[in-house]
Amino acid sequence: MEFRKVFDTIPEKFDKWRPKYCKEAFDCIINNAELDSSKSVLEIGPGTGQATEPILRTDCNYLAIELGENLYEFTKNKFKDYWNFHIVNGDFGNYDYGDKQFDLIYSAATIQWIPEQIAFTKSYKLLKGGGHLAMMMMRGDYKTPNETLFNEIQNVYSQYFKPETPYTQKLIYRNAVNYGFVDFQEFKFHSKREFNAENYIEYLGTHCDHIVLKEPYRSDFFKGIKSVIQNHNNRIEFYDTITLYLTKKP
Repeated sequence: MEFRKVFDTIPEKFDKWRPKYCKEAFDCIINNAELDSSKSVLEIGPGTGQATEPILRTDCNYLAIELGENLYEFTKNKFKDYWNFHIVNGDFGNYDYGDKQFDLIYSAATIQWIPEQIAFTKSYKLLKGGGHLAMMMMRGDYKTPNETLFNEIQNVYSQYFKPETPYTQKLIYRNAVNYGFVDFQEFKFHSKREFNAENYIEYLGTHCDHIVLKEPYRSDFFKGIKSVIQNHNNRIEFYDTITLYLTKKP
């Protein structure tokens, strides 16, 4: 199974444990795109809506495209009470949008699954003149809060984390300017998360390469991570950096 389709196997767990993005990042998107009821928005791959509701609340005409059938059904039901919520089950790159064009296209940790040429060329085509492309991602740092814990977790990874296919997905966001986009900007926001061992194991099990980890490594890997955290006061803390890349079509 493709990594980008693995999340579709765990919609409920994904919804419970995947982190949401900070208010400041959404404020930046909303203010730059001047979202209101007159604007149309496309979200690429909402998953279960970790980055959906703040945009819906602007009363914009919202459309999401979700690749996973189970995620599509879950999210369609989750936001069914919003009059402006619409979602289709399809692949962003080859879906036929007809004559639709958007004032904002945005992605939260999704667009990197799409080949660069398709991601940027299609987004550019679908945007109105002056429309914005917003791309968010989150990186968690648990080394700074507790380096000893970090090193012990790395030892568990060295021993037991042996995925058959390594995760190598990457997108160079700044390359958007090579496809006609202008005014590329980067913003950073910061937040914190904290887990006990049990909850962290649940969260870790929502990462694509961890979901597909097979025996004989899988059980020992999760058991090892849990034990290490329990031995550190049953607490692991993350310093999160949310990066927002914002660019627009002339």
